[in-house]
Order: sequence, then C-alpha cells, then structure tokens
Amino acid sequence: MHPVKEFLSLQTIRLLEKQDYALFGHSAVKICHYTKTALTDKGTCYKQKFYGIQSHQCIQMSPASSFCDQKCAYCWRPTQTFKPTFKKEDGVVADLSHVDAPNEIVEESINAQRKQLSGFGGHPAKNEVKFEQSKTPRHVAISLTGEPTLYPRLPELIGEYHKKGISTFVVSNGLHPEMIEQLIDHPPTQLYLSVDTPVEDIHLKLNKPDFKGSFEKLHQSVALLKKIPTRTVVRITVVKGFNDNHPKEFADFALLGNPDFVEVKSYMHVGFSQYRLKAENMMPWEELIAFAEQIAHHMGYALKLQDKGALVCLLVRPDWKNKSTIINFKRLFPEAYFEKPKKEKKTNG
Repeated sequence: MHPVKEFLSLQTIRLLEKQDYALFGHSAVKICHYTKTALTDKGTCYKQKFYGIQSHQCIQMSPASSFCDQKCAYCWRPTQTFKPTFKKEDGVVADLSHVDAPNEIVEESINAQRKQLSGFGGHPAKNEVKFEQSKTPRHVAISLTGEPTLYPRLPELIGEYHKKGISTFVVSNGLHPEMIEQLIDHPPTQLYLSVDTPVEDIHLKLNKPDFKGSFEKLHQSVALLKKIPTRTVVRITVVKGFNDNHPKEFADFALLGNPDFVEVKSYMHVGFSQYRLKAENMMPWEELIAFAEQIAHHMGYALKLQDKGALVCLLVRPDWKNKSTIINFKRLFPEAYFEKPKKEKKTNG
C-alpha cells in the first residue's frame, strides 16, 4: 500500500480527513449517512427499497479518492481538489505498476469501515443485531468520490470484493469507454452511468469535463451498457434550471444502452455543492415525477418505484414491469450467506 501523501497533497489530506474520510493509498472510505441511520433504526437508503441492499452492511468507498476528469456543479464532493488524471504528487502517471493492489484495497476498506463504525458500540440507540451484522459488509458502493474507472485495476477490484461475498455497485461518469468495455468480462453486481443531459452544451456547463470529446466518450459508454452481462442503470441527476428539459432526447440517449433501469433523481443541496448551486436548484417532487414520467413515456419504460425522501424514482424496462427489482444476493454469493451448522459439543458418555 502506497503512502497517502504520494497521491494527495497535505492540504487535500487535511480537507478530506476533516470530512471524516478514512484515507489509504489512493483510496478512501466514508461511512454513509444511511449506514448510520440504519444502525439506529431511523431510516435506510433508497437502494434498500429499490434493490435490497442492507444499508447497515454497505461500504461507501473509492479507489480514486481525489481523481476525476469532471467537476460537476451538483457534486457534493470537494471538486477543487480533483486531479483529472491518475498521477502521483510528483507527476508520475499511476499506471499498473504504480497503484495499490486490489486485494489490499479491499482489506483496507473493510478494516476502515469497521474502525469507523466501532464508535457505534456505545451508542444507546443502536440496533444490537444490525451493529453486529455491520462488522461483516455485504455490499460496496464504489462511488464515494472521484471517478473509479480511472483506477486501472478496477476489474480486479470488483473480482476481489466478489470473492469475499460482497456485492459491487459501480457509479461512473462514463468518460472512459475503454474501461467500461473491460467490465464486459468482469461485471459488477450493478453498473451505473451518470447521464445528466443529452445536450453537449449543457454537459459542458453542468459537468465541466477536463478534456475535449468527453460527450462522444459518454455516448460510447452508454452504447456499451447493452453488452455488459449485469444489471445496468442510467442515472439522471436533475438540476432545476439546468437540465430539467429535453425528455425525449434523454430517452433516446438512454435507449442507446437499453438499461434495465433509469434513476431520475433530484440534485440535493448538500456538501460542497452549496458553494456552486442554490437550494432552488433542487427539483420539487411533483415536478420530478412529471419529468420522469415524460422520459418513461418516450422510452416505453414504466415508473415502478419512488422514494420521496430521497427525491428519486425508478423507471424500469418493460421486462421488469412485473418483476421484483430486489437482488437475490444469496443466489449470487451462496457461500457468504450460507450459515454453516454449529458443531455440537462433545459430551462424555
């Protein structure tokens, strides 16, 4: 494992640690808000309702703690610290020979999660059963910060988590179709691509990519979705006044990848995004639903589920209309969920 300071400046390290990030090498873990609320029976993530993820057993991490080639206006992370390429502080490109090993990242992420949650042991309102279960993570959201497809060993990382019976949810900006293509042979449990607008000018204004031709790269990645043998999601973050328009064009763009699902989610006025946008840029619930229904109509999809608290709704492909969207994790990882019978104590006589 490389020292954190090889990849991040001292200023960035201090900023992220102040935000309760656990840093190791070029990776990071931070306890999700919904993990905390789940442990005290005060609510769970919408992904539990939509997909069956157990919020109290989910790691929120990134193998690219401060590397991203976009600076999205709605991002709650400190985008001012992002580097557009995977480089060390000394300028050396972090290729396969200069990055941390996937198995090391997996172990460190689990250890960091357990360490950060250890304080809940003394919480008077904690759910005892969930707290014990939280020590054995079952899911990982590779979406904490940065762009995971910049990490050159992402396919191996996914595989290492799966070996431990941990499901993987990868969220990408879609600007690296060459890595998305590698996931055809190494698919995560669920793959998300962020598609925030079908209009290039709005893409440049809202997502602020660091290189030319990014919109074409996104098109290539979306088109690859239909080739990846896993559950696929197009995620649309709607920012009122920016991209709350062009529903048919959104539909046409998403259909390039024939995704299983489309999440239509409002921008949330939290974190560092508060310095870039206003609370008025959040999409009112009724308007969000109406916009989602327009997209669903043009796609031929159905609005199946919604979570008003999280300001998100789920559109599903026709073949999912009468099926549950809950993932059967026991089928995917039988050894992890199978409880071995306890050995009986030997007795004399």
